[in-house]
Amino acid sequence: MILEEKKESKYRVGDLIYDANIYDGLNTFLTDLQFYKKWLPKDKNAKILELCCGTGRLTLPIAREGYKISGVDNSSSMLEQAKIKAIESGLEIEFIEGDIRTLELKEKYDLIFIPFNSIHHLYQNEDLFDVFKVVKKHLEIGGKFLFDCYNPNIHYIVEAEKELKEIAKYKTKDGRKIVIKQAMRYESKTQINRIEWHYFINDKFDSVQNLDMRMYFPQELDFYLKWNGFHIVEKFGNFNEEEFHDNSEKQLFVCEYNQ
Repeated sequence: MILEEKKESKYRVGDLIYDANIYDGLNTFLTDLQFYKKWLPKDKNAKILELCCGTGRLTLPIAREGYKISGVDNSSSMLEQAKIKAIESGLEIEFIEGDIRTLELKEKYDLIFIPFNSIHHLYQNEDLFDVFKVVKKHLEIGGKFLFDCYNPNIHYIVEAEKELKEIAKYKTKDGRKIVIKQAMRYESKTQINRIEWHYFINDKFDSVQNLDMRMYFPQELDFYLKWNGFHIVEKFGNFNEEEFHDNSEKQLFVCEYNQ
């Protein structure tokens, strides 16, 4: 997800990170799919909305289950890749280019979800609250809102600040050899983890790309959701739906809107 900033911001995500082939080569896992599929409505006529759908990593398999799902993202290159994959799979999926903070669609949906830690790219509280307003506006009565994000691990961040570390090595579909090395620096005042991905393509250094992420702490998110009118039905610590605890890697929310 790339956000068009409503006001100038020094926080950003580099374009190369959202190069569709580089993105797909890195993100081949589906460990989160079963979690989101479990919470799909039993009625196959239900309408599903995925915000920050990327290249359709989750959108396509949910569509294969027979659901009417629409995907929203702000990256045209990611959506083009998603559309190609849908056509190749014989699936009719509505993909919409837009900013999830200002989205206005004609439909209402029985389930809305934001996967893959995407809320970390909502850097200001007002950005997050704008997304919550969009969700409430588009959610059917009795519908559910799901999302996942990290449980901030300050110890990990501090240790990762000490050195440049290789985090990925793979080959893309279009034949490029990719190596990614990571550096990070945490800003306590803003709760932004300033992440740099150093890209080496075909054995040569290419560029440094930012992947800045706002950290949302557990009690903070719980309060923000309730303050914005959501009821937290369930909160888990991983995709196996284990109880959230101090050492949980993730925060997984299943919410309803108290209309």
